[in-house]
Amino acid sequence: MKTFLLLMIIMMGCASYTHSQTKSIDYGNNDVAGKYYFIRGIRVYCEIYGSGKPLLMIHGNGGSVGAFKNNIPYFAKNYKVIVADSRSQGKSADPKDSLSFEMMADDQAALLDALYIDSAFVLGWSDGGIIAILMAIRHPEKVIKLASTGANLWPDSTAIIPSFWMRDKQHFDTMDARKLKSVKDKNDWKLFLLDWYQPNIALSELKSVKCPSLIIGGDHDLIRVEHTTVIFQNIPNASLWILPNSGHATLIDYADEFNRKVDAFFSPVNHK
Repeated sequence: MKTFLLLMIIMMGCASYTHSQTKSIDYGNNDVAGKYYFIRGIRVYCEIYGSGKPLLMIHGNGGSVGAFKNNIPYFAKNYKVIVADSRSQGKSADPKDSLSFEMMADDQAALLDALYIDSAFVLGWSDGGIIAILMAIRHPEKVIKLASTGANLWPDSTAIIPSFWMRDKQHFDTMDARKLKSVKDKNDWKLFLLDWYQPNIALSELKSVKCPSLIIGGDHDLIRVEHTTVIFQNIPNASLWILPNSGHATLIDYADEFNRKVDAFFSPVNHK
């Protein structure tokens, strides 16, 4: 009996320690999981967790690996989770002026090549959702299935709710880029202009997406629900999921439900 109780105490202690370790991981600043890869002219920072089928996660504008801190622990149980800081964001510095979603989609495909991974499931949020869709257009062989939340195809107020678009317009109209001096301020302006002028994805391009796709948005997203629906309607093998009472941060505000739903879409075998 004492041996059994002692074993139970040890097991509970180990479980508690493991849980504590998981909670204490600083995603985006984890020297154990993180590494730089030379990708298309720049050093791209990437962290990898878990094992299994590859799952590539792509963050939004101005974000980093840490954007997925509520999702990585769940998916790392069954997948090899690959998360990189996109070009000009996080630890993946790029001092050049040019920046496009197509460029970043090509970066992600090249990262998979650098990791000797033929194809992966792809999950993208916001700008990452745009990049995920462009990966499926430009590198269809790389994408097994894609889940895209909070993506838009073009940058005007037919895609973005007017209040948010007008705020950005005011910022654009009043900004004098000549006054920007620091590297950070110039980079922030480059990232702002990325979303102001882009993306520019034609509906006809969506027709070429062959992989199963889950298109996601919140019913109070900064991307119009009507626009998210248009994306869904123009991808041949797509499903639509609009989260009720949710804004743009679907994968954060409803992390548990989001993780389960996307997991079930990617690999139903995990739920048998």
